[in-house]
Formats: sequence, structure tokens, C-alpha cells
Amino acid sequence: MTAVLLVAHGSSDPRAAAATRALTRAVAAQRPGLDVRCAFLDHAGPRPGEQLAAFAALGHRAATVVPLLLTNAFHGRFDLPAVLRRARAEGLDLDVSTTEVLGAGAPPLLLSALRRLLPPVAYDGVVLAAAGTRDDLARHTVDVAAAALGASLGVPCTAAYASASPVTGAAAVAALRARGCERIAVSSYFLAPGKLHDLVAGSALAAGALAPVAAPLCANLDVARLVVARIGAFGLTRAA
Repeated sequence: MTAVLLVAHGSSDPRAAAATRALTRAVAAQRPGLDVRCAFLDHAGPRPGEQLAAFAALGHRAATVVPLLLTNAFHGRFDLPAVLRRARAEGLDLDVSTTEVLGAGAPPLLLSALRRLLPPVAYDGVVLAAAGTRDDLARHTVDVAAAALGASLGVPCTAAYASASPVTGAAAVAALRARGCERIAVSSYFLAPGKLHDLVAGSALAAGALAPVAAPLCANLDVARLVVARIGAFGLTRAA
């Protein structure tokens, strides 16, 4: 079997770990030939090094790591590579490769998941609620995803952030109203629920966005299919 490790950032909110484990089961169901496990960089366990060591103990000679991240910000560029380097320094005997993050290039399966998870309400504008990052390039990729989602829906779509940006949920709602939108839905650019998701969604709702807010992305089968696509169809790069 091929060893696959899904690595999430982790959250103190137990809903996040539960959603990640559900996604792990969904990926395994998509490809019975994969030995799929999950790990977390922070808060929840197990940690990536533990799971990779478990793969090696079972006789796996190689593993593919899929970062469960939507942007290639600090966690993808620094935290995860550092964890993998440390595992090797501690004696890990496993050939480890890492795929692109899930949000790279606003892939069609991700856009499909965003569309499917939108509540069945009439809307003429959409807020794409995201966590936020100080990394300008990573934040730009969220804006690209918002533009792509809006184009696929045929309505304006503006990104909003829980942190590291002045564009809060309320600010995004105001920007859409300035463009003539009256009924504004909220799409969740989060893989799992948690405090940041609640913060940005709550800001948009307080400003008059429509309830309910779309569920985070782990709730959609297209995300499991995207993980499988990242494993099989995207170029793998050697972990730093």
C-alpha cells in the first residue's frame, strides 16, 4: 500500500480535528490502495513525525505528505519542512515527498466544493471567508480564489479575513453592498471549523450577510478527490 500523511495545522477547537479525521477517512475510501493517516502541526495529535515513524515501522519505504493548507504561507513553507527535517535528523528511515497545498492554483475541484457548500439561498454577492495571513503572496492567492469563485457563480465575490488584514467579514459585506449587492452569502475558505472561522463568519453575519454560513471544506467529497488528485496527478517535490 502507498503511505499518505495528511498534515493539518491543528486547532484547540476539537471540531477541527474531527473534520480532519473525517476527511482522512473519505480519502481512504476514494483509494482503497492508500494507507492514509493524518497528523497535526499544533494543538492536536498525533504529530507528523510520529505518524511517519509508524509508517516506517510497518515496513513502508516511502510516504507522500499532503499539506491540508489552502495557502502556501508560513505553515507550508517553514513549519512543515522543519518538522520533516527534524524527523530525518532523528533517524527517520523513510523517503518522504510533499505535494502542493490544496489551494494552489484555485483548482476546479476546490471551486466545485465551494459552490456545493453554499447554502441554497438566493444571493447576488458572496464573501469568501478565510483565516488570514501576513504573507502578501499567500493572501493574494485567496483573492484569486475569490475571483475564480465569483466568475463561476456569475456574481461578485470578495475575500474576507479573520486576522492579518483590515478586510474583515463586515468590510467585505460593505464592499459588496457598494457594488450594488443586496443579498450576500458567506462561503468558507476553511478546511475545518474553529475560532477563526467563527470570527470572520460572525463579522459578516453581523453586517447583514445571509445565514446560514457555508460549512468548511472538509464537509465536501470534492476535497477528498482533490487530495487524491494532489497525490496522483500533481508533481511531487522533495521535502526540504
